Amino acid sequence: MLSAHHRGRKPPQGEFSGDRLLPATMKRTPKPLENRLNDLTWRDWLLFQKSWFVHNPPPREKGVLLHPAKFPETLCQEFIEFFTKRGQLVLDPMAGTGSALLAAVRCGRRAIGIELNPQYACIAADRLAAEEQQLCRDESSGLAQVICADARDLLRLGLEPVDYVLTSPPYWDMLRREGFETQRKRRESADLDVYYSEDEADLGNIRDYQCFLKELVGIYRAVAEVMRPGAYATIIVKNVKKGGTIYPLAWDLGRLVGEFLVLKDEKIWCQDNQRLAPYGMGKCWVSNTMHHYCLNFRKPEAKRRARTAPGK
Repeated sequence: MLSAHHRGRKPPQGEFSGDRLLPATMKRTPKPLENRLNDLTWRDWLLFQKSWFVHNPPPREKGVLLHPAKFPETLCQEFIEFFTKRGQLVLDPMAGTGSALLAAVRCGRRAIGIELNPQYACIAADRLAAEEQQLCRDESSGLAQVICADARDLLRLGLEPVDYVLTSPPYWDMLRREGFETQRKRRESADLDVYYSEDEADLGNIRDYQCFLKELVGIYRAVAEVMRPGAYATIIVKNVKKGGTIYPLAWDLGRLVGEFLVLKDEKIWCQDNQRLAPYGMGKCWVSNTMHHYCLNFRKPEAKRRARTAPGK
């Protein structure tokens, strides 16, 4: 039979669905895009996708000055709000004085921190208690927990599946470098730590770079075990200069951790409020390093089992 088009008439207005013609009034409308990762607006999502950002931390609170390499809660919160939804669980296996944990509580997430140094663990616990009291919210009580332990023992702690990992490791033994510029003022004060601890289990006390890498990657392997499938992990780190040699810590972690978690991308954290120092002036190129790598990994989703016919 000739179609309406071939008979010289216009076909009826509508939309084909299988072998039926739907009236124009019944056309399907696309479903709104579902945000399965976070609670952000699409605008905020898009802004976070920029591959670099400038973040100059606010002055430290007096109670956390002791720690020699704390990273800011304001930065932590931006990452946590992108990679999680409210109520999900954030892990920092090297919690320090609790920056990531505090940021998680402030945006309604749960958090677990593991910290080797008992003094820093106590500071983190006190800060969390004070934050929960200040928030005056019933639902904030018990959102975060600090465990004083070696991160190497993570798998023995019986943690529930983790939705997001945010952490920053020691930058090898960088804090023990004599003449390390950013530590000069700390050395002049008897009240401030110059390095993390004297504990032999402290990764920041390992002198051999390859040994340090092996121990650190071993911790991240354990971290990957407690992550739920599809969860993200952000490691904030930078490359290390020592004795005229660059040790590509960030790139080595990207390669080695990428063997068991998928390296999705990097965001470059830039700081433009630090003083320039005349390293190698008039003799050789030595940069003023004012950026960190925020390496974003993802645990692969669980593979779906293929359906088989009955009896096979």
